[in-house]
Amino acid sequence: MVVTEIFKSIQGESTYAGLPCVFVRLTGCNLRCHWCDTAYAFYGGQKMSADQVLSRVRRLGGRLVEFTGGEPLLQEKEVIPLSERLLDEGFRVLIETSGERFIGRLPRPVIKVLDVKCPASGESGKFRLDNLDEMEAKDQMKFVVQDQSDYGFARQFIELHHLSDRAVEVILSPVFGRLSPRSLAEWILRDGLNVRLGLQIHKFIWDPNTRGV
Repeated sequence: MVVTEIFKSIQGESTYAGLPCVFVRLTGCNLRCHWCDTAYAFYGGQKMSADQVLSRVRRLGGRLVEFTGGEPLLQEKEVIPLSERLLDEGFRVLIETSGERFIGRLPRPVIKVLDVKCPASGESGKFRLDNLDEMEAKDQMKFVVQDQSDYGFARQFIELHHLSDRAVEVILSPVFGRLSPRSLAEWILRDGLNVRLGLQIHKFIWDPNTRGV
């Protein structure tokens, strides 16, 4: 597989925020979100075998691993067997994906974090609705919100697809530096949405432009 970086940091997003986590950032993405903060992972990278990746993850230590990108499911043929090996060794495995790729072939114990793209990303409308039928209570859906239009899109999506009835964790996160957390929190409270406000806490700990954290 082609890997941009493997590092250990504090998980900054999802319901696992705050926990130590090993990140395997794979190279390549087929989307170009306007606010993307990991465009450096679009190209380049280093070819590594599954054994090499697994060895690096073991050395870094901990039991929580996340595949991210880029778009990790572009390398699904490599990610699936490696995820199975990690699960067999007792790791908790997260995969963060745009939802533009089918998630149904992933091992069931993998925790899927699907990032539904809102209009300001420039990539809305790419989400595969059949992925909703593959989601379980342990899985999560995230909407990165830049403005009120994005918030309205997320709220409509949540209502239209009855996400509350699916018992899936729903997270709304402001685009860092473009929408204040307070504004998003007040909209959520105003409308009584049963969602979690998500902040990229690693960007409050380290400089937002720092890589490998």
